Amino acid sequence: MTATQFAPAAMPNASAEQRAVDRVAEAAHRLNEAVQRAIAAGYSVELVRTSRHHDGAGNWGDQIVPTVRPNGAGKSA
Repeated sequence: MTATQFAPAAMPNASAEQRAVDRVAEAAHRLNEAVQRAIAAGYSVELVRTSRHHDGAGNWGDQIVPTVRPNGAGKSA
């Protein structure tokens, strides 16, 4: 048998902007999965905006905190 030669795969050269968008998308995906797992475990989850971050150049983003309640707890307004 001949030995297989392995070489590093070329990684895409994403821009800093694309990497930032990809990080937010991945974090949102993980958050959605975590919310689904919490619901399956008997919890209610509400994501509440706690602040809005501005960079001074017209860009902004909402920042959130989760509110988690066990099954049967009162609903929020």
